[in-house]
Amino acid sequence: MQSLVLDTETHTLNGLPIEVAYVPVQLDGSGVQIFEDQIYDEYFSLDQGMSIHLASMAVHHILPNDLIGKPNYREFRLPEETIYMIGHNIDYDVAAVARCGQSVKQIKPICTLALARSLWPELESRSLSTLSYFISDDLEATRQQLRNAHNAKTDVLLTAALLKRIVAELKITDMEQLYQQSQIARLPQFMPFGKYKGTPLKEVPIDYVQWLLRQQDIDPYLRQALEQVF
Repeated sequence: MQSLVLDTETHTLNGLPIEVAYVPVQLDGSGVQIFEDQIYDEYFSLDQGMSIHLASMAVHHILPNDLIGKPNYREFRLPEETIYMIGHNIDYDVAAVARCGQSVKQIKPICTLALARSLWPELESRSLSTLSYFISDDLEATRQQLRNAHNAKTDVLLTAALLKRIVAELKITDMEQLYQQSQIARLPQFMPFGKYKGTPLKEVPIDYVQWLLRQQDIDPYLRQALEQVF
């Protein structure tokens, strides 16, 4: 299967993956098909001397004992045929997978967070929990699922449900089209930081834009958006 909805839980912010879950999905003219019978969910151990940071433990509730006897995080590998990796703030998970030594050069990331921001700008929050309630037809069932939020397996199923809604709203018919729509949705329309935070990009002073474009570490999507405007 070329397309996976994937989520990681890490030992610290921007850290090493200690849980990876994914579910294969397929997209065609009839919508998104989720292959729950093929779901993958595995804990991974850390190197000797490394430990789960308490702040992260408080989020995902993975304890040191959960990792005893588990394979080292470096052993994780994506299925060879994987092209599209889908997730909520997927860049975080792509980076976590790369820290396993897994090549991600061929991966086309699809971000449901960016798509949701573009599709529902009026929402005060686009967290996975908020969006799960927003699209829910059964709030009680959604609440039960969300009580396990920040468990990677739960999060991939919630994200897959969100993906189905996004695809239906946008009338997307194939995965490459969805990827291209995600790339467009990632381009900011407003300045995301600094003294001009919240200002429409086209209203940011040109001298500030020129300075920003000279910075080596500028976000590539912000760079692309600024270059399109100016």
